[in-house]
Amino acid sequence: MLDNETIVRVALIGIILLAALPIHEFSHALIAYRLGDGTAKLLGRLTLNPIVHFDPVGGTLLILTLLIPGSGFIFGWAKPTPVNPANLRGGRQSDALVALAGPASNLVLAAAAAIPFRVMIATGVDASLPLAILFLFIQINISLMIFNLIPLPPLDGSHILLALVDPRTSWQLRNVLSQYGPMILLALILIPSVTGLPSPLSIIFQVIAHPIISLLTGL
Repeated sequence: MLDNETIVRVALIGIILLAALPIHEFSHALIAYRLGDGTAKLLGRLTLNPIVHFDPVGGTLLILTLLIPGSGFIFGWAKPTPVNPANLRGGRQSDALVALAGPASNLVLAAAAAIPFRVMIATGVDASLPLAILFLFIQINISLMIFNLIPLPPLDGSHILLALVDPRTSWQLRNVLSQYGPMILLALILIPSVTGLPSPLSIIFQVIAHPIISLLTGL
């Protein structure tokens, strides 16, 4: 019989692969389609089907990092949603809206899960395992939201950043970020395991994610 920790880890895989990542990518596709770009729809990505959004490498890494005993981090990704910014009505601002749709969907999911969580806490329901899974659902979606808002490629935050600055600065930043952004992001992820120093990403989550999670859960 599976122990509670294993059940929670398996539930976490389901939360990410069946809900958090597919809805995130579907939201990108939906907003892009509404703003004039049908690329994702033509490629069959305008769907909530998790199989369509599953990336073999990213999904496998996600499962392994969750199931390997003693693994201290979660690492993985879904198949990126194809978007052609040239087709979008509204230029850079529309590109930013498409990018923002993914993280916004994770916030909506977290807020939706917080409702039954708060009800169960308020009514004193003795259901520690469902509460733990709901809390993880909230935690994972808020973490995904914040991580994807980091303004480094290939994350959504880079598109939002480029839309917030003037066109000249955007052009200059785009070249720098496309060249160095992925390397900086990888360094941020690997710093703790390589150097033993505190993770910059952990600090970001503590400062931003924890207050949001506390607000949603009331804890």
